[in-house]
Amino acid sequence: MATHQRNIKEQYHQLKDEDLSAKRILVITAEWNKEITDNLTKGCINTLLDQGVDASGITQIQVPGAVELVYAAAKHYDANTYDAIVVIGCVIRGETSHFDYVCNSVTEGVTALNLRGEVPVIFCVLTDNTIEQSRARSGGSLGNKGDEAALAALKMSLI
Repeated sequence: MATHQRNIKEQYHQLKDEDLSAKRILVITAEWNKEITDNLTKGCINTLLDQGVDASGITQIQVPGAVELVYAAAKHYDANTYDAIVVIGCVIRGETSHFDYVCNSVTEGVTALNLRGEVPVIFCVLTDNTIEQSRARSGGSLGNKGDEAALAALKMSLI
């Protein structure tokens, strides 16, 4: 469903009834398209804090680009260390097929990690056609997908 058709924060108000203070969340952010990924990361971190996660339970790592998100998530994939991992990136379609390869690689990598079933890895990688679309989804007119990723991570950490 399109972002403009729902308010994810309203759907996850029940998380306020949970004690999330001890949750350990790893947020991995790609530096490519930094304007966008910084906004997504801010949204994610602020939402984690708003939901009651203690700041000491949030770890942040930066990697060069979207493909490297999977390696970093795999390297730190440990249920004894983290309750959830959020990978944040932004891939904007260009003139070549590079967009498709990057998007497929990241999607398949995150899916493979999730199929292991130990730590939920939340996909917060924008795959837009234009920078304007990415801006709208990273704190602009369509909200912030970083907020949604944080809420998904918390919800999945309770399963």
